Parts: sequence; C-alpha cells; structure tokens
Amino acid sequence: MDINQEEFIKSINWNKVANLVPVIVQDFHSCEVLMQGFMNEQALRESFKHKKVVFYSRTKERLWMKGEESGNFLNIIDLGLDCDKDCILVLVKPSGATCHSGDVSCFEQISKKADFVFLSRLEKLIYSRKNAAPNSSYTAELFAKGTKRIAQKVGEEGVETSLAATAKDKDELICEAADLLYHLDVLLADANLSLNDVIAKLKERNKS
Repeated sequence: MDINQEEFIKSINWNKVANLVPVIVQDFHSCEVLMQGFMNEQALRESFKHKKVVFYSRTKERLWMKGEESGNFLNIIDLGLDCDKDCILVLVKPSGATCHSGDVSCFEQISKKADFVFLSRLEKLIYSRKNAAPNSSYTAELFAKGTKRIAQKVGEEGVETSLAATAKDKDELICEAADLLYHLDVLLADANLSLNDVIAKLKERNKS
C-alpha cells in the first residue's frame, strides 16, 4: 500500500458517518465482493498496522480482526475512499472463506452470478484437479497427459476459434473461444500460473 496513512484517516468524513465508516471488502483477484463491515479510527489504524482487515463490532462493542478465530484473514492489498469520503473499499487477498457459513462471500447467492467471479472460481476448480485421479474428470485426465498434450489442445482450439471467426459464425466462435479459454486456463495451471499473471502483464504493457 502506497498510502499516507495520516492523510487518509483525516480525509474521511467522520462526522457524517458518526465515527463508524462503512467498509466494503473486495477480492483483489476475482473482484468479488466478500463482505461489509464498519471501522472506527482505531480499527482503521490497526488495519494499517497489521495489513489485515480489522473491524469495529457494533454488537460486541470492540475491535475484531476478521479471521482472529477462523484463521481466514483478509490480507490488505490496497484501499481507498469513495467520492464522498464516507465509505472505504478494501482490496484483499483472503486466506480462506470469508463468510462464517463457510462460503467464499457473505453475498454468495448474488456474488457467484457475476461473470468474472465465475471465471475465477472455474480457475480454482481447475487447480483443484491437478492431482486428482485421471478418470475423475476431463480436466484431471488432461493434467495426467502432460504439458505437451495440453499445449496441443490450446493450439487446436486456437485454430478452430480462428476458423469460426473467419466463417463469421458467431455461435461457433463463442463455443470455440470458450474451449480455447478453458484449455488455456489448464495450460497456465499446469505451469503454476493463472489468468491473474496474464492480467498483470497486460497492466504492465498498458500505457494509458
């Protein structure tokens, strides 16, 4: 976090929020909204200190670090204020499920419907099948066949995607692009990489 902590704290409209500023927590990689809570100034200072999200509990009337009992901490990547200076958005790398129910998000039923959340969860599912029995799924079978075969599939799907685009067949283009993206995700996982590594490179190249 490249933030002047004192300036950040002073810039919050504490009077407007009665000294309890709402906090929205978002997964840095998937963009998934994980939970919402509140911070007073002390909770915010503790969050800066530990680089983990610390809330103020209105029911217990005390500070509490998310994960202090479960171990599922919300590790802070960055944070910022909205335009009215009365709400904080925290980008985090969660170390486990955020919701006390065991779900990834406290907004599970709606959050999982978002396109990029689905893509992120698909990637996690692909990773989970790297060491599974080959006969348990097509993905596990691909991993068992090795890098060369996975790379070959990416090449095949790339050609088929190009052919569908050339033929101006939109339905086929969508199908082939889906196959290409899936197999590319498998190839990245095989190399212990992810789409986030690709996104980081695109950010690096972006000059705007």
